[in-house]
Amino acid sequence: MTLEEVVGCNITDKKMDSVSQALEELLVAAQRQDCLTVGVYESAKLMNVDPDCVVLCVLATDEEDQDDIALQIHFTLLQAFCCDNDINILRVSGLRRLAQVLGEPPTVDNSEPRDFHCIIVTNPQCQPLKCQALKDVGNYCEESRCKNQWIPCLSLQER
Repeated sequence: MTLEEVVGCNITDKKMDSVSQALEELLVAAQRQDCLTVGVYESAKLMNVDPDCVVLCVLATDEEDQDDIALQIHFTLLQAFCCDNDINILRVSGLRRLAQVLGEPPTVDNSEPRDFHCIIVTNPQCQPLKCQALKDVGNYCEESRCKNQWIPCLSLQER
């Protein structure tokens, strides 16, 4: 590796960490203000009714979800809808971390855990969500699009 590659990797790692942290802060803030929709079907319904209020679509998977054809089809449709409606999209790995961030208790019995595969952040016109984390995540998505990476990916690390 050259010096430029080492320094570039270090900067990229720091950028990814800061964006991951901003995403976590954004999700917590949006949840507190009731601007969060969790679940593939719930998110699709909301985007169909009011796409103008959606500012971010987080699509989350782990390795075991890669072979789930139905989920991948849902993701493809959601991504197409988001691209058509200028909605920022992030692909995220780390479903367990998402559950922790959003305060989901671990499932002990046979109850069905919440579906964190798709999370929508809304920004209602009447009371807009104002936080630096939303700007940081939006800027990251925009920078990625400028580099022809239309759907940027993040990895959320367990803490």
